[in-house]
Amino acid sequence: MNKTISAIQLHFPSPCSLNNRQLLKAFIVSMFRKERKSLEKVNIIFCDDKFLLSLNLQFLHHDYYTDILSFPLSERGQPINAEIYISIDRVKDNAKNLETSFREELHRVIFHGILHFCGYNDKSQQEIKRMRALEDQYLISYFNRR
Repeated sequence: MNKTISAIQLHFPSPCSLNNRQLLKAFIVSMFRKERKSLEKVNIIFCDDKFLLSLNLQFLHHDYYTDILSFPLSERGQPINAEIYISIDRVKDNAKNLETSFREELHRVIFHGILHFCGYNDKSQQEIKRMRALEDQYLISYFNRR
């Protein structure tokens, strides 16, 4: 895979403080490379609770707030083409409840979405533990890079 950072597109219908966007895009591309996944394109859309709730209801029939929804758009075995929707409202609340910074929680959620496209799930306790360990690993790697 020899994709540039242009494969990662960030969209901000809701305002969001996200510094060093080029570095983040390059890091996400490196995550796919490290996980040996081919990448076509990922759109990451930062929205509010209301918008994400409407998507959750429409596509998953879930009537509750969530911090992230990940939608694979490519066929299995094809390079990854996907969309990630992140509720800035949920990330702010989660950061407060987890006593961490908004910045760290935002990056954790972004990396969480990317890991889903790399084949990781979070349905069982064992999967959740593995997902959290990978999130932590990528957070440390990302923030130590800077």
